[in-house]
Amino acid sequence: MRTLCASTLIGEFFVIGFAGLVAMKSDDVSMAAVWTVCGVAMLLSLLLCGMITRPGGTQLGWALQIALIAGGFVVPAMFFLGVLFGGLWWASIHYGRKIDEAKARWAAQSAEADAG
Repeated sequence: MRTLCASTLIGEFFVIGFAGLVAMKSDDVSMAAVWTVCGVAMLLSLLLCGMITRPGGTQLGWALQIALIAGGFVVPAMFFLGVLFGGLWWASIHYGRKIDEAKARWAAQSAEADAG
């Protein structure tokens, strides 16, 4: 699960940065506000890469997905990209857990075969 989720978060890191570049052109939001919000979100996406398997890691990831969707109020394309990355986040968690379970089964079968 960790690899899939981290890959999604790294993709989000770049999307957030590019959204910040687009948001800079808006007259409604100051450049300092744009880069403060984008910087925090980018840092969070990187930190979450190492926190996926810890308690609360996936919940923080969901919070980041919601924030990406909410970014659509500043950069309208983020509505679409936020939903897209939300789907990727769900798939990363869902299929990542299935892969982890399969790896654990294979390891147990291999250990059983070696012992027996």
